[in-house]
Amino acid sequence: MTEEIDKTNLAATMKSHRICIVVPTYNNAGTLSRIVSEILNYSSDIIVVNDGSTDSTKDILDSFSSLIHLVSYDKNQGKGIALKLGFKKAIELGYEYAITIDSDGQHYPSDIPLFVRAIVENPGALIIGQRDLSNVDINGKSAFANKFSNFWFAVQTGRKLTDTQTGYRAYPLNSLYGLSILTSRYEAELELLVFSAWNGVKIISIPINVYYPPQSERVSHFKPALDFTRISILNTILCFGALFYGVPSMLYHRIKAKRIFTNELKTFTRIGQEKRLVNLTIGRIGRSLYALSHFLFWSMFVFKPYVFFNFKILKANDSSRLKLHRKLQWMSSFFSRNFPGGKATIENPNQEDFSTPALIICNHQSHLDLPIIMAAHHKLIFLTNDWVWNNKFFGEIVRQAEYLPVSAGMDVIIPHLKNLKNRGYSIVVFPEGTRSDDCRVNRFHQGAFLLARELEIDILPMVLHGAGHYLAKHDRLFRKNPQTLRILSRIHLGREDEMPFRKQASYFRKIISTEYSRMEKELETSGYWKSFVFYKYAYRGWATTSRAKSELKLLNGIAKEINSIKEPLYFINAGVGALPLVCALANKDIDVFSFVENINDFEIATETADKPKNLHIIHSVWSNDYDNIPTQAKLFVTSESLMARFKSYNPIFVNIQQ
Repeated sequence: MTEEIDKTNLAATMKSHRICIVVPTYNNAGTLSRIVSEILNYSSDIIVVNDGSTDSTKDILDSFSSLIHLVSYDKNQGKGIALKLGFKKAIELGYEYAITIDSDGQHYPSDIPLFVRAIVENPGALIIGQRDLSNVDINGKSAFANKFSNFWFAVQTGRKLTDTQTGYRAYPLNSLYGLSILTSRYEAELELLVFSAWNGVKIISIPINVYYPPQSERVSHFKPALDFTRISILNTILCFGALFYGVPSMLYHRIKAKRIFTNELKTFTRIGQEKRLVNLTIGRIGRSLYALSHFLFWSMFVFKPYVFFNFKILKANDSSRLKLHRKLQWMSSFFSRNFPGGKATIENPNQEDFSTPALIICNHQSHLDLPIIMAAHHKLIFLTNDWVWNNKFFGEIVRQAEYLPVSAGMDVIIPHLKNLKNRGYSIVVFPEGTRSDDCRVNRFHQGAFLLARELEIDILPMVLHGAGHYLAKHDRLFRKNPQTLRILSRIHLGREDEMPFRKQASYFRKIISTEYSRMEKELETSGYWKSFVFYKYAYRGWATTSRAKSELKLLNGIAKEINSIKEPLYFINAGVGALPLVCALANKDIDVFSFVENINDFEIATETADKPKNLHIIHSVWSNDYDNIPTQAKLFVTSESLMARFKSYNPIFVNIQQ
């Protein structure tokens, strides 16, 4: 049960988290010296409260005077007062956590590392040392008192604990409630639990060792009749307090801390038992329905009637088809500029005017590739698959625009394409044939380059970026990111035309994939990935979603540093992990390390679907967990208590609320 940890490392961890030990004592001279000596093996931050002892306690504590902080008074006032004065002293000395341990020998100081780990992993929580009383010689009165206390605690707070009488605890000093009205005796520890529960403090139980000497050797200050009477009166008061204050306060704190609606909504986050790579959101559904309604309106109620009238009733000719192409370009240009959350931009650095027909080759990313490319010019012909050619919504429009199905075969396609080329149309093909899952450029097929040779036509490479993220291959809903079409330099017939088709395919794939990689580095900034990362946290519980949103808002302050990273980056206590995830996506060639102390945050971060390989999430507890971070590393520290630990690193402080 006891955790083995290097004492120096433990002491450094306790220092960085400002943890002290508080030992209330009253007439335990027989065990006090041993207990204090053993505690000093683990911590030098000790506060002993001498609650008016009348035995040799004072002499024992005088022997430790240079090693401990002492609070002492002449008259015994009870454990409640001793704890109150011990906590006040700890707060005066700048501590944030106090581990309380009894001086009668039943608690093992060797369990201190267990409490330190629990404090680090559960910041702000009250930690209870849960004793296993099933195999110890405990008298019936003490056993009954514990069960009695457990029952009333459950009644007053709605929470169940199996050991509310244990004195081995860790208290968050900044979240102590009810100190001013704390009673003086044993029942004070129950009060502290109740007040903490009422005020939204998280209560964690950890198993600890316990030792009970033979009953003949025990020193007990418990007075059954008097103490049970006092505890019964206190519980009566607390029950009324629960009704009028406790329950409303707990509800308020649960809402304030977003501890309701804590479960993920699996309809939005999973497909069956498998996690979605990107969760559904109301915004995504709304944008997609909006775009679909526009598409259906224009295709069914505008273009289909237009095509029927001009190509079925009236005689079709080259002029009417050119007009159709102009209207398709106008519509595509309008749509691509107004995709909800995904505006498309066409970059034409070489001022390509399409005055001379070309074979346009482009990487294939999504169903939106056609309208984005169609927006570049009106005299374009696409080679499509059978699904597009036979589509009931826009198949007739495609056919009347003289697009051709690849399945027709080269013998049928080439004569038609020569005619279209002679009429000034450029031909658009996607040499990959199909889209990749990760937007990378697949191997090029050779057929496109056979077409270029047969048509004796220049090759014009284009590169699409963002369309495969905005509407991913296995996703039916839009995401949120810009889309870019970049038109590269036209390559005239010449040396490349004499290459074998296989080498031509490899040559042009390299041109497009190289440019795509360049666009990734240029366009995929932290801002580009912001919405994408939020989708991964959406509907995973109110608190998780809210914290991810708050973390992403901090991007505005650190975007410059994230986007200019040239070496490994380290996040210290990075919350639920939204910022490190953005950073890893925006810097694919750089390792991003996220150190997380909070155990719940660590689980949330590691359970996020489809994390990039360059993101390393590390559960850190002890001070030496950070020893491998280079001194000159770029650090984002999100915990004020750890700023001192990393001051020699020149860290950037990011105020993430834990």
